[in-house]
Amino acid sequence: MIKKIFKFILKLISGLILFSIFMVLLYKWLPVPFTPLMAIRYFENPEEEIRHSWVPRQDISRHLQLSVIASEDQNFVKHNGFDFEAIEKAIEDNQKGKRVRGASTISQQTAKNVFLWPGRNWFRKGLEVYFTFLIETFWSKERILEVYLNSIEMGRGVYGAEAAAQHWFNKSAANLSIYEAAAIAAVLPNPREYRANPASNYINQRKNWIVRQMQNYGKFTLE
Repeated sequence: MIKKIFKFILKLISGLILFSIFMVLLYKWLPVPFTPLMAIRYFENPEEEIRHSWVPRQDISRHLQLSVIASEDQNFVKHNGFDFEAIEKAIEDNQKGKRVRGASTISQQTAKNVFLWPGRNWFRKGLEVYFTFLIETFWSKERILEVYLNSIEMGRGVYGAEAAAQHWFNKSAANLSIYEAAAIAAVLPNPREYRANPASNYINQRKNWIVRQMQNYGKFTLE
């Protein structure tokens, strides 16, 4: 009986691993139509319209591509999914009682947004590490950024660059200016409370900081 249970559990785990790899490989080429977070938001707020339009990375302003890297993960091109320097600094700040800044990379956020649910328990974080490893193994940096920019929450009911550009500035994602792109990036830490336009004093300050980071970043390339 114990052997049968053990074999069943082993088969179940093996099946889940194979299915997860299959989904990661599928989304290497296909657009992500829906995410777990969209489903959660829908059931939490059924009256809230979900706005989401997938566009290829080439149709997203390079200003927006750079602004999210400058604000969320400046080592995106260099790391393999995890920024250990940022993690160490976050731990040090926590020990010193300072305000803790997030250490999640764009790769980790993409894994969480596409395959998982919000949460801070160790099981969910473990799955995040696993899916981050998978997408860094099977996807290019260009694909990770493309999926990230098309899936992340950028306002109440607003998901992805195209929907955000239309919602906040009534234009396509391809035509965002540097300050408009920075304003959208500025709301990412709390997109359900912050507004990109009209922006509060805090968002304006953060937007200007992001623009400075973009200017200091140097030549933008994902190679």
